[in-house]
Amino acid sequence: MPVDSAPSVEAKLAARPRYRRVLLKLSGEALMGEDRFGIDGKTVDRITADVGRVHGLGVEVCIVIGGGNIFRGLTGAAAGIDRATADHMGMLATVINALALRSALDRIDVPSRVMSAIPMTTVCEPYIRQRALRHLEKRRVVVFAAGTGNPYFTTDTAAALRAAEVRVEALFKGTQVDGVYSADPHLDKSAKRFERLSYMDVLSQDLKVMDASAVSLARENNIPIVVFSIQNQGAFPEVLCGDGQFTLIGQESGESHGGS
Repeated sequence: MPVDSAPSVEAKLAARPRYRRVLLKLSGEALMGEDRFGIDGKTVDRITADVGRVHGLGVEVCIVIGGGNIFRGLTGAAAGIDRATADHMGMLATVINALALRSALDRIDVPSRVMSAIPMTTVCEPYIRQRALRHLEKRRVVVFAAGTGNPYFTTDTAAALRAAEVRVEALFKGTQVDGVYSADPHLDKSAKRFERLSYMDVLSQDLKVMDASAVSLARENNIPIVVFSIQNQGAFPEVLCGDGQFTLIGQESGESHGGS
């Protein structure tokens, strides 16, 4: 019988990893699965399996997680809660999600640490940059929680900040769709997917992939942003080796529309 000679994702990534240290940004909603609220265990296991797969190939991984599946600061503020207080409540929600990720990583024997920008030493470590770098060097996945620790800043901005601080080579943004589109593809069937964009393209066209502060911070530190769908099993390692569907945001100007 003929043998399938197509190399596996693992083989391709092991042969030529595109990046040695990356940050994965996840929204809290990514953990809900088909639920409308909270944390779906199977979804968390699927995501952490992909993180473990990348980690097992020698790539250093850190994660920033949002908290929108539990509490959103803006929603709380709209309900009458003081904005700074509501944002702090949202930060606490990210810690809950980070602990869920750590527990799932423990179950698959991937060493990990949760580091919170708001100190709460009974459940996780406080964020200290040099300690975070040491964890990464020791091959531990680091989950950054509580955003930047300050109100009025999103977890997207926290992701760009941590990416710069720990000197990652790329920021991976896991979303509900397979890249950046000209409009919401769920609402507009004519929306076009971009394969490549510059930071200025994203800012000038007000493309809703990350907030402007996050994109500007990535631009200032020349950190490429890779936008892909976190909904598909295996997408993270696949995109990491340059395959699959994704949008690359970097310094180069001009953009091209994706195909099928």
